[in-house]
Amino acid sequence: MSYRYMRLLLMFDIPTDSASERKAYRKFRNFLLSEGFIMHQYSVYSKLLLNDTANKSMIARLREHNPNTGSITILTVTEKQFARMIYLSGERDTAISNTDTRLIILGESENAED
Repeated sequence: MSYRYMRLLLMFDIPTDSASERKAYRKFRNFLLSEGFIMHQYSVYSKLLLNDTANKSMIARLREHNPNTGSITILTVTEKQFARMIYLSGERDTAISNTDTRLIILGESENAED
């Protein structure tokens, strides 16, 4: 299997005027966090994915948990494109959770004993 790391960027603007809207917002945000999304700014999240199959699967799960209110936008970029992001203000988040180095691929080692 070939791995082509990708980033799914998700930007949303969900109204929070009423109690039911706030509940929908919290439910959607908690879903994002439970799926491993990382917050970059308020209402801007990203998730590292292995390949296009994982990307399509994540988009399907997002559709299932769509609060059907406000605006939700998804953009998928390669990890190389994501790494070229320019910061005009603030600093790059260098936490291990925001890189692909935390990814461990389990498999048979070349040096594995029989």
